[in-house]
Amino acid sequence: MKGLILSGGKGTRLRPLTYTRAKQLVPVANKPVLFYGVEAIVAAGIREIGVVVGETRDEIRNALGDGSRFGAEITYIEQEAPLGLAHAVLISEPFLRGDSFVMYLGDNLIADGITSLVEEYRTIGCNSQILLAKVENPQQFGVAELSDGTVVRLTEKPREPRSNLALVGVYMFDDSIWDAVKSIRPSVRKELEITDAIQWLIDHGRSVHPHIVSGWWKDTGKVEDMLEANRIILDTFTRRGVDGLDSESRVEGKVAIEPGARIFASTIRGPAIIGAGAEIRSAFVGPYTSIGPGCRVERCEIENSIVLEGSSLERIPGRIADSLIGTNVRIHPGADRPRVHRFLVSDNSEIGIV
Repeated sequence: MKGLILSGGKGTRLRPLTYTRAKQLVPVANKPVLFYGVEAIVAAGIREIGVVVGETRDEIRNALGDGSRFGAEITYIEQEAPLGLAHAVLISEPFLRGDSFVMYLGDNLIADGITSLVEEYRTIGCNSQILLAKVENPQQFGVAELSDGTVVRLTEKPREPRSNLALVGVYMFDDSIWDAVKSIRPSVRKELEITDAIQWLIDHGRSVHPHIVSGWWKDTGKVEDMLEANRIILDTFTRRGVDGLDSESRVEGKVAIEPGARIFASTIRGPAIIGAGAEIRSAFVGPYTSIGPGCRVERCEIENSIVLEGSSLERIPGRIADSLIGTNVRIHPGADRPRVHRFLVSDNSEIGIV
């Protein structure tokens, strides 16, 4: 069995952060989202992985390399444009043909990995297995309709969903998928939809097994989803690296302090992670916060936030919360007089002032 990870999307919902980085490489709990997917596939016993890449191909290649650091062998598959999930499968045929495979969307996170799901697929012996989760906003996903536990219809982002079962970003297929992806036509979005390909399998008598996910699953395509995923992952942490702090500092709960991080006269309340080489001085880092490597947090308070590598937060009045702060950002007070707001803001940004 092989793996196929899709990492070609543009990440428009995470702009402006994704103007300068691949959305799959935005860290959750100080680890790129994409790495969780690779690790989940390897943990399921799959070593040969194809990674579909697009505009951010160089960044993805630099991050993953040849896969050896994960115990995998990675082959890169170039997609000229984001023409749909089924198109990504279609162009991957030379790598996948002759093997069943698991397809994993690179910006998804699934509780407890996929090992048991892969084992279930192998045991059942079906043509395809799809993962489903109950959601409150099914119109934003591919949606499945079931009848007596059997998949009868799939619809991509329906205006009036007939079910609240959304397709989770993990799919398993055998070679029957090739007939499907070659038979469907582009949708109104001008994409080859994976829902149409799976519907073709159903309509042509192939077996499609639904598995309803009982644990958490996150599509990290939006800021609020990134923050929720960060909370979920941090909750799984154990306390480590907290020895040797200065006498004025206090660490409470599940806190991970990476090597080289320095804490002075500060309170760290977990779940939280402080990245390697970061400096926290006279500050409060609250629950569900990830401070990236090389960051500096001085005389300010922050909680439920993600701060990426090399950023600096200095002397901020009030508490920072529910924030996703990019790489090498500096946030600090301006001149006291005259009291004005000065902004240098990229496209599609949002700034809240209270």
